[in-house]
Amino acid sequence: MNKLVGYINRGLAVFTVSLSTFLVFCVIWQVISRYVIGKPSTITDELARYLFMWVALIGAAYTTGLKRHLAIDLLTMKLSGKRKLINEIIIQMAIATFAFVVLVYGGSNLAIKTLATGQVTPALGLEMGYIYFCLPISGALMIFYSFVFAAEKIGQLISGNIPTSEAQQN
Repeated sequence: MNKLVGYINRGLAVFTVSLSTFLVFCVIWQVISRYVIGKPSTITDELARYLFMWVALIGAAYTTGLKRHLAIDLLTMKLSGKRKLINEIIIQMAIATFAFVVLVYGGSNLAIKTLATGQVTPALGLEMGYIYFCLPISGALMIFYSFVFAAEKIGQLISGNIPTSEAQQN
């Protein structure tokens, strides 16, 4: 399973860096076309906006996979042993639940309904529903990571391999 997580992490890193690079070039061209040429490009303005959505949401899934997401761990830091593992499992399930309800379910509904209405972007002419698919994709990746991390903790509970110090748990 760790190999699969590693491959997904590398793929997300390449994808996110590629989109970020393209986003930077779009913004640079937007600045040049606006202030040097004097005729702003509407295409790069719109493209940068949608690329930013994808970078932010796929990047959020990537940081979840690296366990570098924002977390308030005051309670977790005070716990140890079995209680700490159980708390970490509950947290992963809460992350998965949030990702499912908001990103996968809500994002899929948004994307499908937007595709059904035929809404297109003004400058690019892309269907907005395809742009909104970054929501369920990001949510699905977060759910995958949450299940993997929870399974690791459950495995530790079942095997009795319960770490006693902070250094052993991460």
